[in-house]
Formats: sequence, structure tokens, C-alpha cells
Amino acid sequence: MKLFLDIAQIVVAALLIASILLQQKGDGLGAAFGGGDTVASTRRGAEKGIFILSIIFSAIFIGLALSRMFLT
Repeated sequence: MKLFLDIAQIVVAALLIASILLQQKGDGLGAAFGGGDTVASTRRGAEKGIFILSIIFSAIFIGLALSRMFLT
């Protein structure tokens, strides 16, 4: 059981990292120095799907971490 939880957590962690890296960064480094535009935008289409997928992967990751902590 411990081996399954370890492997599952590694796979979910890799998927979580990939889903976070696929999200688009809005302004980049220019906004840090005052050059950013403050136009509000909403997530649509694939961007919204990746955002929701990253939330799901993070919830699964936390669930696996807690179950591994309590079961082993």
C-alpha cells in the first residue's frame, strides 16, 4: 500500500507541476517595475480547463499526502 501511495503521489506531483507550468503568465517581469497593464481578464476555454485541472491535481496531492501520513 505504501508503494502505491508513493508512486501515485509522484505521478500526481508531476501532473500538478505540468499543469501549473502550462498556465499563461499575464504580464511578466514588466509588471514588477510598474509597466504592467491592469486590465482584468477572465479565464476562458483551455486556460480555464488547465486552471481547474491544477486545482483538482492539488486537491488529489493533498489527499494522497494526508492518507500516506495517516495510513503508514
